[in-house]
Amino acid sequence: MAKSSSAAAPGSKKRKSKSGALTHEEVKSLGYELLSSRAHLNHAPVLLALLSPSAPLNLALEALISLQSFFEPLLPSIPSSSAATAAAGGASSDPELVFGSWLRQRFDEFVAALVELSVSPHSDDAIRDVALDAFMNFVKLGKDGRFHSAIYHKFLHAVVHAPDSIDLLLELLGSKYFKYADVCYFTYTSLDKITNSLSSETTGSNKDGSQNGDDGSEDRVVVCIRNIYNILVHIPTLDFQKESKFDMWSTVGLSSKGEKGFPEGSSATNINKKLKVKFTKAWLAFLKQPLPLDVYKEVLATIHQNVIPSLSNPAILCDFLTRSYDIGGVISVMALSGIFILMTQHSLEYPKFYEKLYALLTPAVFMAKHRSVFLQLLDACLKSSYVPAYLAASFAKRLSRLTLSVPPAGALIIIALIHNLLRRHPSINFLVHREIAQDDTNMSGEASQPKKIGADPFNNEETDPEKSGAMRSSLWEIDTLRHHYTPAVSRFVASLENDLTVRAKTTEMKITDFSSGSYATVFQDEVRRRIKQVPLAFYRTTPSSLFQESDFPGWTFGYQSNVVAQASLEGNESRTVETSKGSPAKRSRVET
Repeated sequence: MAKSSSAAAPGSKKRKSKSGALTHEEVKSLGYELLSSRAHLNHAPVLLALLSPSAPLNLALEALISLQSFFEPLLPSIPSSSAATAAAGGASSDPELVFGSWLRQRFDEFVAALVELSVSPHSDDAIRDVALDAFMNFVKLGKDGRFHSAIYHKFLHAVVHAPDSIDLLLELLGSKYFKYADVCYFTYTSLDKITNSLSSETTGSNKDGSQNGDDGSEDRVVVCIRNIYNILVHIPTLDFQKESKFDMWSTVGLSSKGEKGFPEGSSATNINKKLKVKFTKAWLAFLKQPLPLDVYKEVLATIHQNVIPSLSNPAILCDFLTRSYDIGGVISVMALSGIFILMTQHSLEYPKFYEKLYALLTPAVFMAKHRSVFLQLLDACLKSSYVPAYLAASFAKRLSRLTLSVPPAGALIIIALIHNLLRRHPSINFLVHREIAQDDTNMSGEASQPKKIGADPFNNEETDPEKSGAMRSSLWEIDTLRHHYTPAVSRFVASLENDLTVRAKTTEMKITDFSSGSYATVFQDEVRRRIKQVPLAFYRTTPSSLFQESDFPGWTFGYQSNVVAQASLEGNESRTVETSKGSPAKRSRVET
């Protein structure tokens, strides 16, 4: 006894070291004993207690590797949760049933610890990487080699509800596992379920919390929505158009115990079809949520590239996009890309589309972040020869009026847009130069009222292009750009006039060359220009005044002349004072 007590003393001192529990050698010894015999099964709870983000890194890594090596060979013999619960509740005397129930509980604890180590932002990068690999290995092996969708769903549920940043974890998932088709398949499946359950929670919290004013649940829902979006965008866009071979993470393919899939060796067409269905369900469930404004803008900015091409039926997005397009402002500008694709490629009919587009033309558009894509789409929407003349004239006039209030880069874009409109629709060329006569008639054929000289019949406040009066106006605003303070704008206007006179030798301008312009680009272009003749400040004699007297007759600016004039003025004032001593009539004459 004394010997054992003395032997335990050093160990007790070690256990009160920095770790506060076990040393690295002791943890390694516990792992070896656990793997060697069932007699040391009680070491498993001790090792599980070390799996936390706050535990020392070397101890946690050693415990994790030992437990992974312990559970992997036992996966086929681990009973289901329901069977383990029934065995524990029945107080069975069968040692194998008792061992199976105990093993199930310890395995669930181990999986929960792996999820916590993977999701927690306090975990070290090394332990997060190892924990994620161990967890995904259990997902891969599953039961009879099937994808273990149940524990993977628990993992994604924890990721979605994580209160802190999950960027590091998503980088690992994206680089290692989202390249496999079955992982993407079950990720979409789980996100669809989690998002739908989130909707029910949101509805319930609104009913219960509307009177209490508690917005904690609302903040939690916003965090979950952000996390769902981050997961969706980290999944690489699969090329569903190609009939290529899909890589699988599990050994059996897209099939799990609770999910209808297809076995290994299924055709690429079948895999393609099922992936599209799951992709569509996941995104539709997400888009039904109350998206935060920043997430809403990001979705609209990329939906035409990353979402619409991969949907099983893109037309189902028409409600979301038309609702966004009706909001107005920058949201409508960003929704235009998706609307345009649905109209041109999927036969979407949108009433009063051009009226909405006409209303979006405001000075703010030319300073928006996504103005480049919007202006390119604006040019594409007005490209059809079926656009009525009054509509083309209204857009040309609206753009022309905007040149008076937009930055120089915006004026360059407008000139290019109007140039293309005049080339595509020769019927509105009268806007370039028009003299208003007394017998001018309006669109209805009735004689219009006499116009005042300089009055513009165009109503810039009118939201209906048909009633704007553009057909009775002219593009006088473009003529004012001849004297624009930016040389690039005035030069561009001059080239526009030349191009319109020789239509056969010119082509339409590419809006992409101007749509991303700004003050910086205009300045850089001017700096890079090679100027053959540069005006110099050269004088044969040193100037004595700021302006030449010949430029301002009757004015003198020289210093000497000013001195003489000042002396003359002082002499006149003194004479006026002396004369004031005379008669009142004489004083009045002199003062006059």
